[in-house]
Amino acid sequence: MGLGAIDLNLLVALEALLEEKNVTHAGVRLSTSQSAMSGSLARLRRHFNDDLLVRVGREYELTPLAERLLPVVQASLHKAEEALSLTRHFDPQRSRQRFSVVMSDYVMTVLVEPLLRVIAEEAPGVRIDFHPIVEGQLENETHLRCHDLMIVPLGYQLPGVSEAVMHDRFVCLVDPDNPRLVDGRLGLRDLAEMPHAACAIGKLTPADRQLETLGITPRVQVSTPGFSVMPFLVSGTDLVALVPERLARRYEGFARCAVVPTPFPDVPLVEAMYWHHNRHADPAHRWLRETVRKVGASLDEPVPQEIAAADASHGEHAFPELTAAS
Repeated sequence: MGLGAIDLNLLVALEALLEEKNVTHAGVRLSTSQSAMSGSLARLRRHFNDDLLVRVGREYELTPLAERLLPVVQASLHKAEEALSLTRHFDPQRSRQRFSVVMSDYVMTVLVEPLLRVIAEEAPGVRIDFHPIVEGQLENETHLRCHDLMIVPLGYQLPGVSEAVMHDRFVCLVDPDNPRLVDGRLGLRDLAEMPHAACAIGKLTPADRQLETLGITPRVQVSTPGFSVMPFLVSGTDLVALVPERLARRYEGFARCAVVPTPFPDVPLVEAMYWHHNRHADPAHRWLRETVRKVGASLDEPVPQEIAAADASHGEHAFPELTAAS
């Protein structure tokens, strides 16, 4: 039977009857007479070909069908109310919106904590589900349709709309007792000869591209799907890892490692949020983007010129091929 064949107001009556298990109480709850509520129950019984409520002594109990109906009706009415309450206005203080955001472990490490503080203050009822980047997500727009935002480095050329939200630079991470560490520095020869711990995210990182430009092929001994484990890999080993500085600084107190400048000019890392075109004008989505933008800006120092240029260029040019320091 199609929806047009039944008065959908009967769903409201059905929920009240099943929850109250009493015709009189259900009528009071809906501000309607007992006779009108009895009429609704009769129509519902005919529709489902089931008594729904049966008298047991002085009380009523739900039939097995009614027991199965109750959670379905409750969920359906909740969704209907949610749909009817959607407007062109978004009130973060009162919203119960649920967002889905994809990001790397690096972004989760440095961005999520300040983001959640802002959301707790401005939109306490809003929920965000964070998801890691998985293989294949950065090649097409399918995942942009499934999630509200994807926050990944510029240069992946995802379809949709994008905007830079956070800047960083790469540094070297080594054990503080590594014999190659001289006066707190490593040389290009060290990077060429040392075993590397590398992040395998399906594409060369900006730092990897810089090494390639310098004619250095890293001797990768260990690879991981993310950056967050790198400090623990280099601690107590002869490995070196090229990682974003913000992440390295967060882990300095937890893992025994030294954060060392790269032996070449700073390599910028620009993280951007991407979203599908069909979400662009949605008021709730605009609020989410503005919140992420605000939090990202709060983390950034004044943007160096080469990072600003990378930000503006997007695409492959987000990874400028810098020359070696003289």
